Amino acid sequence: MQRLLKNGVGWRVGWHPQADRYSGLIGADDWAIELTKAEFDDFRRLLNQLVDTMKQMEAELMTQEKISCEAETSLLWMEVEGYPRNYSLRVILNGDRRCEGNWSENIAPQLLEALNSLLN
Repeated sequence: MQRLLKNGVGWRVGWHPQADRYSGLIGADDWAIELTKAEFDDFRRLLNQLVDTMKQMEAELMTQEKISCEAETSLLWMEVEGYPRNYSLRVILNGDRRCEGNWSENIAPQLLEALNSLLN
């Protein structure tokens, strides 16, 4: 399998299964972070959980209410913040590289869809 890269307005994601150490890539228009397979797997799993949580919260919150949700593993910490239909995403790596990235509103569902299509 060769390198795969998907991008859209404000986001990009890549996968290179034969890479020695950093198989995954996440980023926005002006930054990118390479991830190990374990970090990439955690990122995908936590993003899926956070996107699902925001969908579920739409029925629970009034339209003017904002929410912040966090999820983390030993490898990374993630947060979504905003309205259930319009929220930003942030990630911080906890490993040997201290990296942080963020995406503006409406990017997280697109990013998740791209991640899932890369690996399926």
